[in-house]
Amino acid sequence: MNIVFMGTPDFAVPSLQALIDAGHSVKAVFTQPDKPKGRGMRLTPPPVKELAQKYGIEVFQPQSLKRETETCTPLIRSLSPDVIVVVAYGKLLPPEVLEIPPLGCVNVHGSLLPKYRGAAPIQHTVLNGDEFGGVTTMLMAEGMDTGDILLKKEVKLLENETSSELFDRLAPIGADLLLETLDGLAAGKIVPQKQDESAATLAPMLSKQMSPTDFNRPAKAVHRQILGLSDWPCATALLSGKKIKIYRAELVSEFGSSGVPGEVINPADLTVACAEGSVRLTELQPEGSKRMSAQDYLRGHPVKKGEIILPE
Repeated sequence: MNIVFMGTPDFAVPSLQALIDAGHSVKAVFTQPDKPKGRGMRLTPPPVKELAQKYGIEVFQPQSLKRETETCTPLIRSLSPDVIVVVAYGKLLPPEVLEIPPLGCVNVHGSLLPKYRGAAPIQHTVLNGDEFGGVTTMLMAEGMDTGDILLKKEVKLLENETSSELFDRLAPIGADLLLETLDGLAAGKIVPQKQDESAATLAPMLSKQMSPTDFNRPAKAVHRQILGLSDWPCATALLSGKKIKIYRAELVSEFGSSGVPGEVINPADLTVACAEGSVRLTELQPEGSKRMSAQDYLRGHPVKKGEIILPE
């Protein structure tokens, strides 16, 4: 099958690899432009570009398919794709592109659609404390994740699983589902299903405004925030007057607390009281330092019982 692949981050890499391993002809890869990263702000290629170059696949990095439709659309049409595969590309496809492949544009989306349409479905699955998450393949339409559903795969979230860990777990599942979807479409065995619009919910992009951790909320809400925002933008707080990023936490108790919200009630393991219940901070990063376990942090930064952790 001739395929044009569009994707950008780590989540898309297993899908591209699966297409290559399955013997599909990936005619080209479209991905976002290189971006500056790190302290030196060195231009860094997206993970999908690195994989494509490893296999000698031609890579295109337009700023916008929509704004550059006069050049991109003829280019894609000239590649004669049977299908366009889109996995976390991060850019909208104009109608002219959606109409090119005879089998359509197939998207691998990190939620059980129609739940969590939008840019951050996996993070919102964790932020909302859902019991289940998953992956959906769909035929793309002009609306945001509104296309007909092809296949779904459901998974149960693990205890204390962060959104970044769920990303890593769902990526290969999405790749397997993609291959199953393409085989089914080619054989005419998949009947696309309309989405139930009444059940649709949105998963908008995350922002740093979501980061400050207010312990004057139930422990379950604080716990979900920490897990859902890991690894970016990260929950933040002020401990001993200095900013920390919180990557991991455990729910100690949902009910009751022996301290006021934000109070360290067990300095030996950084258990913190919330409005209801308490959480244990297990992995964090002090400002200007590296990410570390709470125990490593406490060896160099002793915390007193009764100290208050404030929103950053």
